[in-house]
Amino acid sequence: MFALLYFLLIRPQQIRQKKHMELIKNLQLHDTVVTAGGIYGTIVKLDEDTVVLKVAENTKIKVLRASIAQVEG
Repeated sequence: MFALLYFLLIRPQQIRQKKHMELIKNLQLHDTVVTAGGIYGTIVKLDEDTVVLKVAENTKIKVLRASIAQVEG
């Protein structure tokens, strides 16, 4: 029973978390990203824990790296 729960619930979550950590680690300047809140922006500055995104002309916001949900192609 525990093995079934492990392979249906725990293991897939660990895989998703590992992919997200890899995505955060590989962020680069000028990547277009989407935050967990749905904000699109371009990375203009990278710090250890934060990212500065340009979301519009003369508009920049600072967000946590962990809040980056995906990198747009």
